[in-house]
Amino acid sequence: MVATLRGLVLLFAFMFSLPALAQSALPAGNAGTGKLVFLQCQACHDVQPGGPALVGPDLFGVYGRKAGTLPGYVYSTALKNSGIVWTAATLNPWLTNPSALVPGTKMAFVGLASPSLRADVIAYLKTLK
Repeated sequence: MVATLRGLVLLFAFMFSLPALAQSALPAGNAGTGKLVFLQCQACHDVQPGGPALVGPDLFGVYGRKAGTLPGYVYSTALKNSGIVWTAATLNPWLTNPSALVPGTKMAFVGLASPSLRADVIAYLKTLK
């Protein structure tokens, strides 16, 4: 009986860890494809060095930068206080659902459901330096 319960506990622990593992496992991205996917983002974001803030901030050099710190854009308090540094590990959930990662963010984006497209966009953002 104890062995059966122990087995069930381990099974449930494994099952509940699968979503976390899936979230963290990001496929290798293609920057060229990411640039094409990013076209939808350019309605709100510029990607030129020193580019203007549009609806959202300029994303040139965003990879590795602390969230909410680019001068010239008025960020939400939630994002400024998030402590996030933009890496693949933080951009992946952000691009999945920004308001789930940072409740109170100003970014009104429904997210990219496809892990491969998120990986592509992240690969593209890495090139913007």
